[in-house]
Amino acid sequence: MRNCRSPEFTTSDPDGGWSDGGYYVHNNMWNAGEAGPETLRACAYDNWYVDSTQPDSSSVKTYPNVHKDINNLNGKPFNDYSVIKSTFAGRGPGTGVYDVAYDLWLNGVGNGRGVTEVMVWTENHKQVPAGEKLTTYTAGGFTYDVWADDEGYVAFVSRSTQYSGAVDLKAMIAWAIGKGLVPPNPTINQIGYGIEFCSTGGGKARFTLSDFSVTMS
Repeated sequence: MRNCRSPEFTTSDPDGGWSDGGYYVHNNMWNAGEAGPETLRACAYDNWYVDSTQPDSSSVKTYPNVHKDINNLNGKPFNDYSVIKSTFAGRGPGTGVYDVAYDLWLNGVGNGRGVTEVMVWTENHKQVPAGEKLTTYTAGGFTYDVWADDEGYVAFVSRSTQYSGAVDLKAMIAWAIGKGLVPPNPTINQIGYGIEFCSTGGGKARFTLSDFSVTMS
């Protein structure tokens, strides 16, 4: 387990962020109207932590994360890639309500028309995805419950906690395309990994990230 003892970057800004090594570390307090304070400290894109204090309610408040933007967020077609893989290591505080998860944006980024959001939850603490549970997906010795809604959201929720590991994102997206959950040959616009904080029970809680990489070819 790496430790970030001498941060290169610190922010408490709701939209504060830092570019490093081709990645972007983002405090991303996107629901700032409901969110409590949050401070991110980074030693590198793959070595950072965040201290967050979130009220005891069920909405997602923040998603501090590290992400890779593809083609300046314009994306590139899924079929152009033979490999889309990632490594990760992250650990939530074990208190409150949160999920540690990948967030993949396809056919755009954000809530635009035709945009698809695919999440891969590697740790879940009392959080429930949007939509409904449809089926399961198994890979790498892990089984995921697959949730989806009718607004372009898909979540692969690991039944067992994964504090570190590797995921074959191309295989997951291809499977979701085959199930009709993702449109054929979408553009891959952004790949991120971090924690969705809903609540920390009112006290300060820490998320620590100690590995992240994306390989695309």
